[in-house]
Amino acid sequence: MTPRLLVVQHEDTCPPGLLGAWLAEADVALEVVRAHRGDPLPESLGQQDGLVVLGGEMGALDDDVAPWLPRVRRLVASTVEAGRPFLGVCLGHQLAAAGLGGTVTRNPAGHSQGVTPFRHTGQGADDPLLSSVAPDSPVVQWNNDIVVDLPPGAESLATSPDGSVQAARFGPLAWGVQCHPEATPAIFRGWTVEKPSAARLAEVGIDIHAAARVVAERAREMEAAWAPFGHRFAAVVREHAHS
Repeated sequence: MTPRLLVVQHEDTCPPGLLGAWLAEADVALEVVRAHRGDPLPESLGQQDGLVVLGGEMGALDDDVAPWLPRVRRLVASTVEAGRPFLGVCLGHQLAAAGLGGTVTRNPAGHSQGVTPFRHTGQGADDPLLSSVAPDSPVVQWNNDIVVDLPPGAESLATSPDGSVQAARFGPLAWGVQCHPEATPAIFRGWTVEKPSAARLAEVGIDIHAAARVVAERAREMEAAWAPFGHRFAAVVREHAHS
């Protein structure tokens, strides 16, 4: 039987992207809930075999902007506490931290600027999922907020150049990445050069056109570096799927 993942999407411009393609290659089916479009969110996973929560522009506690977030935080917490496979990407990583008792705030170092090296901690180098990514592999990183206090029992697996948490493990089968391995050049353009409000980033010294060019130039390198990560997470899901 094909394993099924529940995927929570928060914006049209933040789809599963490459991650969805890698999971499909490994014969894992995705059931995408577009929460921002009013798709109903379950209280628990039920018969799905794991949970993926994607990114979005809103903050992890912006319940007034995105009223479905409390339900997502509860769903993440119940998934992790039940020992089911979970992966959070950017906002999804932050929602996991907040829902499990950690702290998320605006990054005092400012907005991240595009392609960034992925740098394992000692724990990350030996992690069953993140060890699939070679040290210093490039990856898209595009966020304002960061996890400043991990939940009890969680551990940092990677550190961004500014010293903030780049990836974490929240439980035996639960991970979060602050970066965006799923982002293609087209997805990144949707966050930058094709998004009128992104022009304000020039005020803090970020050239969105230059960032988009670098993402396009390094797209193949990033996809090759992170495909093993997607396939490894699929293997985790398959190993722990309902029989």
